[in-house]
Amino acid sequence: MQLFPLPASARPLRILATAAAAAIMLSACSPVVDVTPAKDAANAACAPMMVALPDAIGEAKLRKTNSQATAAWGDPSLVILRCGVNVPGPTTDRCVSVNGVDWVIKEGNPVWTLTTFGREPATEILMDPDKISSATVLADLAAAAAKVPAERNCVGQADLQNLPPSQ
Repeated sequence: MQLFPLPASARPLRILATAAAAAIMLSACSPVVDVTPAKDAANAACAPMMVALPDAIGEAKLRKTNSQATAAWGDPSLVILRCGVNVPGPTTDRCVSVNGVDWVIKEGNPVWTLTTFGREPATEILMDPDKISSATVLADLAAAAAKVPAERNCVGQADLQNLPPSQ
């Protein structure tokens, strides 16, 4: 029994409001992802990247995390991001450039670690390539990662062979 009956024209609004409330309650059921923050997570240079993160990577939706300068996509999490990790120095690990952002790739079993190269602070991504494509992850995160300016680029063996001899 309603105390104040709604006119027929207001019924669609009530249905919409009920659906919105249900969606909010259902999204609240997805637990917050526990991510350990990086040592330099409070670095102000992380902020522009964090606000530019995509709402989804492939089909994996962005979720809430409990730490500053972190993000997670998928339920269960398929991709974890942490800004403020140690900046990688010279390395023999594979380095790839995707949409202007260089990444050092360390292949683990099963988790791969992808770290921006030449950007300070560095950003680290943890992902399982058997569950989501590394190409998709890097392409979808490139625009956000580029918000931290590059100070240097990866060089490969071919680049080293083309350097002039030192004097």
